Amino acid sequence: MNRRDFIGKTALGAGAVTVIPRHVMGGPGYLSPGDRITLGFIGVGKQSLGLMNSINGCAETIILAASDVDQKKLARFKNKAEIANTEKLNGGTQLVDTYENYRELLERKDIDAVVIVAPDHWHAMMAVDAARAGKDIYCEKPMALTVAEGRAMVAVTRKYDRIFQTGNMQRSWRDFRHACEMVYNGYIGEVKEINVSVGDPVMACELPEEPVPDYLNWDLWVGPSMYRNYNQILSPPIEITDWPMWRLYRDFGGGAITDWGAHMFDIGQWALGMDNSGPIEFIPPEKRAKRGLQMKYANGVVMNHKDWGDSNAVQFLGTEGKIEVSRSFYRSDIEGLTENELKGSDKALYRSDDHYQNWIDGIKNRIRPVSDVETGHRTASLCNIVNIAYDLERPLKWAPAHEKFIDDDDANRMLTRSFRGEWDFNDF
Repeated sequence: MNRRDFIGKTALGAGAVTVIPRHVMGGPGYLSPGDRITLGFIGVGKQSLGLMNSINGCAETIILAASDVDQKKLARFKNKAEIANTEKLNGGTQLVDTYENYRELLERKDIDAVVIVAPDHWHAMMAVDAARAGKDIYCEKPMALTVAEGRAMVAVTRKYDRIFQTGNMQRSWRDFRHACEMVYNGYIGEVKEINVSVGDPVMACELPEEPVPDYLNWDLWVGPSMYRNYNQILSPPIEITDWPMWRLYRDFGGGAITDWGAHMFDIGQWALGMDNSGPIEFIPPEKRAKRGLQMKYANGVVMNHKDWGDSNAVQFLGTEGKIEVSRSFYRSDIEGLTENELKGSDKALYRSDDHYQNWIDGIKNRIRPVSDVETGHRTASLCNIVNIAYDLERPLKWAPAHEKFIDDDDANRMLTRSFRGEWDFNDF
């Protein structure tokens, strides 16, 4: 299905909100049709299984369809999703239809929202198509592979009035939110420095060619990126339970900088109140180094990519104390700070206690969730620019309001990428 045909079929449906018919729900005794939010999953690898369980935990949801280019993974997801549907329907049945091409799934008028769990190089294309088709969107982090793609995702989400949640679920965890509130409201004094410990920048893909499995559409897996030959490290067979490592390689992911950085740099942005902005200068370390880059904000705060003692963690340093937070600890050298209650004069940050229910509630009430598309874009942009600075090995001045580098044409050319063949989304 080419893009012109897809747009022609979906344009009339943009903005429509549909519901699942009662007869599909297995008979009487279930929620009314209007209470069900019908879902399609796009990309059904390892991460999708956890998301299926999390989103299925929301009482209002039901899964109708899934899409993937790997037929074995698609069959596995279909089986697990139908079991989940049966459990949710107290023995009722709801089959899950499967598609190799996600655009066929998006044609379904009975699907309200999609969960995008494909590799990073597909996020923008799928999100733009989904918004145009009138679907609300949950998209895994990092939201976009390039700054330009992220901005396009914001623009199309706003144009079609979609509810978009980015998978930065730490914003729905108490300790991360509380740490950011303590920093934002000055409980450690004036913030001077933020240290973020995550892994390496993105690297070139030089994996050797391997035979393509007969159950995998490799050309469609590569999609809009520049073509390279198959290697199972990029798309491992279902028998391999490790995380796929496409995320390390240019054209498909952004290394640990975007993988874990999309979580941890996001917390730094949130604490500084920079959800609609970002640093103004990126200063890389000596040549070929993989740590040590500095990001300077207009207010003088410096955020560093450095190993400060704990992995995948954030350290806030202020004039009166420090806060350190990760998924396994939350601590401060100020006694009792981690349990402090906010004062009436303090600013409370957006509170979400369940990232997935927060998205569903947003769909029902048409309100933006805790990690809205603009927020996800700004975090992904920061990560993408970090990779650009490491690659160019020179300081870069950034204008957050215009999303351009200042007086650096080479760097500005790296804000986007060429798409392969007929893949394009400039006509939304």
